Amino acid sequence: MAAADIAFLPNGSEGTRARWKYLDKVLDRPGPFTDPDSFVPGNHETLERAKVLGAGGLGCEILKNLALSGFKDIHVIDMDTIDVSNLNRQFLFRAADVGKYKAEVAAAFVEKRVKGVQITPYCGKIQDKDEEYYKQFALIVCGLDSIEARRWINSMLVGMVDGNDPDSLKPLIDGGTEGFKGQARVIFPTMTSCIECQLDMHAPRAAVPLCTLATIPRQPQHCIEWAHIIAWEEERKEITLDTDDPEHITWLFQKASKRAEEFNIPGVTYSMTQGVVKNIIPAIASTNAIVAASCCNEAFKLLTNANPFLGFPGTDNYMMYTGDESVYTYTFEHQKKDDCPVCGEEALARPLEIDPEATLQEFVDSLAERPEAQLKTPSIRTTEKSLYIQSAADYERMTRPNLEKKMKDLTAEGEEMLVSDKAFPTMFKYVVVWKR
Repeated sequence: MAAADIAFLPNGSEGTRARWKYLDKVLDRPGPFTDPDSFVPGNHETLERAKVLGAGGLGCEILKNLALSGFKDIHVIDMDTIDVSNLNRQFLFRAADVGKYKAEVAAAFVEKRVKGVQITPYCGKIQDKDEEYYKQFALIVCGLDSIEARRWINSMLVGMVDGNDPDSLKPLIDGGTEGFKGQARVIFPTMTSCIECQLDMHAPRAAVPLCTLATIPRQPQHCIEWAHIIAWEEERKEITLDTDDPEHITWLFQKASKRAEEFNIPGVTYSMTQGVVKNIIPAIASTNAIVAASCCNEAFKLLTNANPFLGFPGTDNYMMYTGDESVYTYTFEHQKKDDCPVCGEEALARPLEIDPEATLQEFVDSLAERPEAQLKTPSIRTTEKSLYIQSAADYERMTRPNLEKKMKDLTAEGEEMLVSDKAFPTMFKYVVVWKR
């Protein structure tokens, strides 16, 4: 039974125990897929004691589902405020809530409707929290709306794992949507395929030629990219762009709007600016509901053992859904990669094919477009020297002259290259292979 299929009950319509009668049918008797050797009836206390974290763009559906599935201690992270465009699909919000923090409004709404559930909101970025914060949870359910945020939480959870402490392994349940398509996956850090292993399944957004942005924009997205790539560098290059800072997004929106007026291009909005800059994929309410229900079902099964769950090593861990022409789902096992820079063997480095005649600037730009990398602000060094460092202004000025040099003059085939990005806590290791 999917939690998304259960409607909210009016306050006071049933007693506290009677409210959860539908859970008794699942928890107190075995079903056709339960393992008779491991099934233990009556796991209400496990759900009530478990502390779980929900985050991201699927937050409304996830919070509602977790609360109606019997979870009593739920934490939620979201840094966004409510926009008018959210009201068509994020049903915990009302017109009067526009401008307020999503996490606080959603938590208060669910606590009011589902008595006995405690939801603790945090209005900020997932990157604001450290290992100690994430260690307190039994599992984490993410419906994040950007690849960068997924990669960060994935890297954090993998890095937390201590072989001598079983409680340090926190299952990650991740859901994402793209129009009428979506996926849900369960990751056991270091044991199964992680998000970095699956990165090439999320192709980077196709780049728009700079000449189009600079001279003949044709779409509102071109105006936004112009503000993002060209205007910011010309007018605010001394400030590092933070795509999670409302002031920065507002500045880009205003610049893009003026650009669009010059070329008679309608359609530039604040939410579109945020979506283009952060590479946010448009959402559809029905897809969100289905994928969030799948994620919360996996959380329920993981903690109660009521049914087999996705993600157990050696079994299916990835569910794909499509609803554009018909409703279709497919599950499979995504294999763990030994050379994964996050969960693979530390000694291994991935081969990286590089054009020896390309400049370092061209190579840096290519890292954002490579499906296996997708690094937007990389800092690069070899075992011998630093090639280009973007993490600190002084080092950036010192290494900037290298951008005009050819790769063959900066490194050699077979040399190990270390690439970092301030957006991720991981150091990516590559071995240089010349393109022939």
